[in-house]
Amino acid sequence: MTVAEICAVAALYYGSARLGLLQQLVRGQVTPLWPPSGIAVAGLLLRGLRVWPGIALGAFLVNISLGPSLPAVLAITAGNTLAPLCSYALLRHIGFRNELDRLRDALALIFLGAFTGMLISATTGSGTLVLAGVVSTEGFWPTWSVWWTGDAMGVLVVVPVLLVLGAARLPRGVPPLRWLEGLLLLAATVGVGVVETSSVPLMFLGFPLLIWAAFRFQLAGAAPCALAVSTFAVITAARGAGPFAGHDLLTGMITLQAFNGSASLTALLVSAVISERNQTQQEIARACGELAGMAARIATGDHHPMRLEGEGGEDRNGGPTETKRPSSHS
Repeated sequence: MTVAEICAVAALYYGSARLGLLQQLVRGQVTPLWPPSGIAVAGLLLRGLRVWPGIALGAFLVNISLGPSLPAVLAITAGNTLAPLCSYALLRHIGFRNELDRLRDALALIFLGAFTGMLISATTGSGTLVLAGVVSTEGFWPTWSVWWTGDAMGVLVVVPVLLVLGAARLPRGVPPLRWLEGLLLLAATVGVGVVETSSVPLMFLGFPLLIWAAFRFQLAGAAPCALAVSTFAVITAARGAGPFAGHDLLTGMITLQAFNGSASLTALLVSAVISERNQTQQEIARACGELAGMAARIATGDHHPMRLEGEGGEDRNGGPTETKRPSSHS
């Protein structure tokens, strides 16, 4: 089973990397959205450390065809493998839960899993390209910004979707209006995507959709919606259209990182807050039900005789104590 899981992770890593490279910005191998980083972190969270060879194998197969040399490929592969392992270790250290139903879990995924863990792959990869002579020294920071943005966004937008899919169950008893609302949300997301990828700078239209999805469907709706909105933003940035027009690479990546980070932050935090609110309401309702049951039993006189302190014991002189029983109020 472990071998099959490793091969599955490697295949998903390789396939998602090929999709991510369709929007490459630097040397044909640095992209503003790198889904394999999300595949790697989600694989570790769902299946454990035993699948890390699949991450390394997938990273090696992707980079061996990109070069620039075997030592450089090995260094980049090591960085791409260590980064998700670091993210996994940080998340598990603080007690991260895959349900993402707490505010602390959402914050941990954003700041530890994405922004912190992916520093390793971005620094290792960009430094390797500079040392190999394929990127100039002046190009280190622009390359690093794209690399870090791509890996972090891969974690932010891909991991929640995969965690939702990992816990997905066939819905039962869903009202027809709920299905209709979901279809309307899907249609609105596609419509906003068309507007986002145009020359008109209206990317902010994605935020009402994220709030709608988080309020009504929690993580199951917010995660796919955030993935779609971020993907449309990446396509717009790669084309240099909308708010990314007329800016250099570094400025464009800062803008993209700010937008995608804000979108993911909105989706994850609102869905986590709503989930916590629903859990609190359920606990309050359960406690109220228990109190109502106790009050009903007391009102109907359905209570057991109480055993008072000292019943059946001995007094201080060693003699038997008098047994006291509660008086009857008939």
